[in-house]
Amino acid sequence: MVLKSTQDDLECREDSNTEPCHNPIHTVLTLKKRDDKLAEDIASSHGMYIKGRPFLEASYFLEHKDNTHYRKKRSLIHELINNHPDVISITSNYPKKRVKRGYLYRNNLKPFNGPEYNEIHNIKKRYNNIYSIPTLPFKDPLYKDQWYLNGKINNGYDMNIREAWLMGYSGKNVSISILDDGIQIDHPDLAKNYDPLASIDINDGDDDPTPQKNGNNNHGTRCAGEVAAIANNNECGVGVAFKSKIGGIRMLDGPFSDAIEAAAFSFNQNHIDIYSASWGPEDDGKTFGGPGPKASQALYNGVKYGRNGKGNIFVWASGNGGFKQDSCSADGYITSVYTLSISSATYNNKIPWYLEECPSIIASTHSTAYDNQPGIVTVDAPKGCTKSHSGTSASAPIAAGVIALALEANPSLTWRDMQHIVLRTANPIPLLNNPGWSVNGVGRRISSKFGYGLMDAGALVKLARIWKNVPEQHLCKYKYKMPEPSRRTVTGRFQMNFTLHVSGCDEGKPVLYLEHVQVISTIKYSKRGDLKLTLFSPKGTKSVILPIRPQDNNNDGIYKWPFLSVQMWGEDPRGTWTLMIESLTNDQRIGGIIYDWDLLLYGTEEPAQPTDLKYSPKMFLTHKDKKHQTLYESANETLVKLFSKLKKAFK
Repeated sequence: MVLKSTQDDLECREDSNTEPCHNPIHTVLTLKKRDDKLAEDIASSHGMYIKGRPFLEASYFLEHKDNTHYRKKRSLIHELINNHPDVISITSNYPKKRVKRGYLYRNNLKPFNGPEYNEIHNIKKRYNNIYSIPTLPFKDPLYKDQWYLNGKINNGYDMNIREAWLMGYSGKNVSISILDDGIQIDHPDLAKNYDPLASIDINDGDDDPTPQKNGNNNHGTRCAGEVAAIANNNECGVGVAFKSKIGGIRMLDGPFSDAIEAAAFSFNQNHIDIYSASWGPEDDGKTFGGPGPKASQALYNGVKYGRNGKGNIFVWASGNGGFKQDSCSADGYITSVYTLSISSATYNNKIPWYLEECPSIIASTHSTAYDNQPGIVTVDAPKGCTKSHSGTSASAPIAAGVIALALEANPSLTWRDMQHIVLRTANPIPLLNNPGWSVNGVGRRISSKFGYGLMDAGALVKLARIWKNVPEQHLCKYKYKMPEPSRRTVTGRFQMNFTLHVSGCDEGKPVLYLEHVQVISTIKYSKRGDLKLTLFSPKGTKSVILPIRPQDNNNDGIYKWPFLSVQMWGEDPRGTWTLMIESLTNDQRIGGIIYDWDLLLYGTEEPAQPTDLKYSPKMFLTHKDKKHQTLYESANETLVKLFSKLKKAFK
């Protein structure tokens, strides 16, 4: 039996049974070592030329002047080039489907309203009184509409960004690049912060990331404005990191392939600190898609070698397919260990109608979803401003901006340090009125909707300042050995539990303090969307790594897909792990074969420092803060008594 790749996000694949691809196929030449002259000679000798810059050190885009003629002779040309002694490979990269995760409003839906809990409400009131900060004197005309920055959020917390600003952090000396359809480099609210060293046009092979002026390419510019719009210049609003340097990598405005994203992810990795991506595979509830082999290598190179060994930080929007019962567990960018995935919460800290669930979400920021609620303010392309940016597209750049504040506070933070401190300082309290929260084995609240909670910029920069770099990352692998017979046949409704005992380490280095957990599984199944996979840790933490997706009628199943959970972070992995595989269908015609699964444990032998505390509003208070807090609490008690007397007087 031939098992097919789980990824089904290609637009087309040319073979004897299909029509030719309508979009161009990217031809990529990879040499044993970088040699631009040799690459040009090989290309020209076969009627081709090099387009753009090399990527992944020694890979080159090749273009042919007569594409029709080349298509007919492609296999012969590839065979000749592959025989060259200095060539590793020449490959055809077929176009993939990728969608931007923004511009989402629903007119006829009311926001989800969960039950209100008095205890949580009282904590909110108390916290807001303690940390009330006067509106900053920004002159920008739309700052008053930036409810997620200026403290005017409806009945709840904001992301505490003003506190980070008042501590003196604005993203100085941090470079962020937006992976998208380009950015408007001459926009008056971006121009002074524009970073040409963080910018390139992969689509057209030049250095100018300015988008086409066709009305459909303002997405990247909007994301850039959220991060780095200039403060106090009487233009639009303010970026979260308004003194950071902002660039754009134009990659979504043309045919998309593994090679395109590899070139984007690997661009200037020692200069760019943060890459922000607000796109992914189609959020249609039936697609599995993610980075191909070259893009995966670029992500690995970024965290391994980028920022001179500290690692690039890849921030990713978790997806907008919730209304189609999609899950970000089917998105390979979100299930990558090397990305920091961000979800969304609405104006009143509720669940957006588009929100996708998965256990690889680390934290959330604000966005919007309903036309009766204020949107996200940012710049627009080719000029002007907008107050209606939305979706998880808007959440990832806000997170990138907050992360830039933390990097300014401590530039020595590694990519793993950043995941640690974002996770530790994320605040679950504003979001607890929503369903789906549980507590993991170290006492932290976790959610497949919101991760560990709402990002808290003030707490993040305070922890960043005192953070010690995490120890070396270990990877411990366990393979589940199927008892005889080695394959399990299943039909209709079923539930099967498979257990693994972890003590030392079957393969790799031992892990005693967990970070990421991956399950790599192969299941041949006639309706992939009926499968549900749940992982249980030895501490009892339950993580649904693949929920049922009713729209997914794929009949191939899952082939070595890397499911990811960050919900066991900080736990000791020793003990019995259980993978529960089930289907709730009553159709006996639906079935398949369970082949195998591997458990990958990432983490360290020693815990990170400082000690692993759960979120508390008081956790990161300095001595001076504590004195101020006492004054605030005393004043708050006085005000409560005064209002009580006034209330009685007016009765």
